[in-house]
Amino acid sequence: MPNTETDIVLRMFLIILLIMMSVFLAISEISLASARKMKLQIMKEKGDKNAEKVLEVQETSGNFFAAVQVGTNAIAILGGIVGENILNPFLKPLVISWFSVSSQRAETIGSLISFIFVTSLFIEFADLIPRRLAMAAPEKAAVAVIKPMLFLIFILRPFIVFFDSIASFIFKIFKIEQNRNNEITYDDIFAIVDEGAETGVIQKKEHSLIENVFELDTRWVSSIMTYRNDIVYFTVDEDEESIKEKISTYPHSKFLICKDDIDSVIGYVDSKNILPRILNSEVKSLNNIKDITNTNLLILPNTLTISEALDKFNEAREDFAVILNEYGHVVGLVTFYDVVNTIMGDVVYQDQDEQQIIARGEGSWLIDGVTSVEDVKKVLDIEKFPEEDTYETIAGFMMYMLKSIPKKAAKVEFENYTFEVVDVDNFAIDQLLVTQKTKPETKENH
Repeated sequence: MPNTETDIVLRMFLIILLIMMSVFLAISEISLASARKMKLQIMKEKGDKNAEKVLEVQETSGNFFAAVQVGTNAIAILGGIVGENILNPFLKPLVISWFSVSSQRAETIGSLISFIFVTSLFIEFADLIPRRLAMAAPEKAAVAVIKPMLFLIFILRPFIVFFDSIASFIFKIFKIEQNRNNEITYDDIFAIVDEGAETGVIQKKEHSLIENVFELDTRWVSSIMTYRNDIVYFTVDEDEESIKEKISTYPHSKFLICKDDIDSVIGYVDSKNILPRILNSEVKSLNNIKDITNTNLLILPNTLTISEALDKFNEAREDFAVILNEYGHVVGLVTFYDVVNTIMGDVVYQDQDEQQIIARGEGSWLIDGVTSVEDVKKVLDIEKFPEEDTYETIAGFMMYMLKSIPKKAAKVEFENYTFEVVDVDNFAIDQLLVTQKTKPETKENH
């Protein structure tokens, strides 16, 4: 059986060669399709010419996929032809001796085993293993195979033009978009940042900072302002003792000056300018301090986002603004520090005296009623509150859920938490106690 053995060796060699070619195509297909444009762009900027070629191929992916499919299908057909009954000369006599079957049935069994053997070789070594390798580092694999892939595209050009033209015609009939959408969304950036945090490339504080920056476009400025009821202001007829008491009790850097009430704002005064006059007994009332009153007050509507408010601060070169509603009433004030604080850290990480969210123990939090729902979502890991666009604070959430002015001990069950009103001040919720009903399952680290 020398000729038969030689034939089998030759066919096995051809199968190994076809597997190697299939490995190349599998790695090329997965790596070029999975390679991220952002990483390739960075590699290109560092001088990697192959990365530039990969980006070009991704822009015209039709030629690439046509070449891969032509090559893959051709290899599959050749593999079937070459591998047909390749093990029969060895298996047929063994099957006859072991199972005492006829020669015809033994040949059928041998053919089936040969088919399973060859198919298994292609599945494991020509498909599964190379694809998993390419997925592990798609950018590195893509730049490694791009040159031979371009050569293959050149060789198969006639077939590519033929098949790609038919595919393009079908896409046009059904009005299917053919170009790859390379637009990067917030979700894409968040996914990259989350991946970096999981791998340890981005620290927890950096991760929080990036998320806070992107929230500036989605959060209203009213979510970080000092609310109307908490604003300390002077009236023009206010006496010296009252001014001294407010300055000593509320050591703010700036105070609003109003004619009669909070809605009749004239301007503001810096503490550093009014304090010397008070100490020298030069101030009996505020009528005689017009020279130190800044009337160029920055007024902002409550319909601005934090990002838009930041732009207004930069344009006006101011760090202090009053927020008005559509009726021209003062609803709060915001400072540049409030914006910076929102970017640099969540409310829960502020100084103890300024905390709006205080962790009381495992699964329990004490929360001020004026705390922004965005801050509460972060701490409690809640994705979304119901109809959250209709309110800004956690007190607003309680009013929405209860459909009434909440009273002490009023409770709301939401997600895995119980929200209970523990203190009410003039019909306004002062504090809430939030309790986690059941602990979430934690993932084990392996």
